[in-house]
Amino acid sequence: MCKAMNDFLRTRACALVLMMVSPAIFHGQTPATNDAQPADKNQAANQIVEVNDYIIGPDDILNISILDVPELTGEFRVSNTGKVTIPVLSHPVNAAGLSLAEFSQQLGRELKSSGLVTDPHINTSVAQSRTHSVSITGAVKHPQVYPLFTRTSLHDVLSQAEGLSDDAGSVAIVQRGEIGMRALAADNGKTLTAEQIDAGQTVTVDLTKLLEAGDSKLNIPVFPGDRVTVPHAGVVYVVGAVVKPGGFTMRPGGQGISVLQALALAGDTKITAIKNQTVIIRKDPEAPDGHKQIPVELKKVLGGKVPDPVMQAEDILFIPDSTGKRVLTRSLEAVLQTTAGIAVYRGR
Repeated sequence: MCKAMNDFLRTRACALVLMMVSPAIFHGQTPATNDAQPADKNQAANQIVEVNDYIIGPDDILNISILDVPELTGEFRVSNTGKVTIPVLSHPVNAAGLSLAEFSQQLGRELKSSGLVTDPHINTSVAQSRTHSVSITGAVKHPQVYPLFTRTSLHDVLSQAEGLSDDAGSVAIVQRGEIGMRALAADNGKTLTAEQIDAGQTVTVDLTKLLEAGDSKLNIPVFPGDRVTVPHAGVVYVVGAVVKPGGFTMRPGGQGISVLQALALAGDTKITAIKNQTVIIRKDPEAPDGHKQIPVELKKVLGGKVPDPVMQAEDILFIPDSTGKRVLTRSLEAVLQTTAGIAVYRGR
């Protein structure tokens, strides 16, 4: 009868612990940032995770319940160093980066090895938590910050943002937060120093290999507190005596875009173009005005007599127009003002 009663109490205690998990932990509101839109509230409200999948972070308050040991049951705060201090133990217990189940198992081992509890049955829930979220910004269709309580994958984060925008570059940059750093260290059986955590970690992923080639090794884990950025692809500008002046997105892959390709995107030259005065204007910190001019023998390029120059991101291909003396003497400053206006129009 005693055994039956103990089994009943143990089951009842587990149920109570699960009921004590704060709903706010699983139905969070999304904080807004300057460069990201808040996630859809209904989507956030529907995002529920299994209690044992939650990854503990610094400053979380844990509700620790040890069956048959009420004096050790209570709420304990995770310190800034990621540890929990249990009064009866001689040293703090690692918590940040672990799931609730992993922490319960670790605490049980500590209590048993200290001779305090022979057969510990521990349940851990979250009483309070600072915001657990992940942000995705840059060249995605829906930049946002949305709740995240456990590890996910880069592919899932990109899907949450509804995929890449048309001007996306070829890489994604993942900046690890503290929880991610601790979780990866725990996976490898390591403990990080405060200096290592502060230094953080940045991972660059080739999106072409991930999304098009389906390289699963590049589908890296993403944790609460991480930040995912997809840089915009480079842009080149074509201004002057062309049919459609403007800024044009370079193809992903970093191969650049040639003068003839840029000219084709701009609809070719006008009949009033002064081709022998064509220049590429390129940023150069060592130049007196911050830019240098690279002459382009456009007539010879069009005739295939000289190689087709390759342009770099933010280059300006300027082809003067013969209509009017004022245009013939157009200054570099005026060209830069024109491209700045194009950049503003494109929203860059």
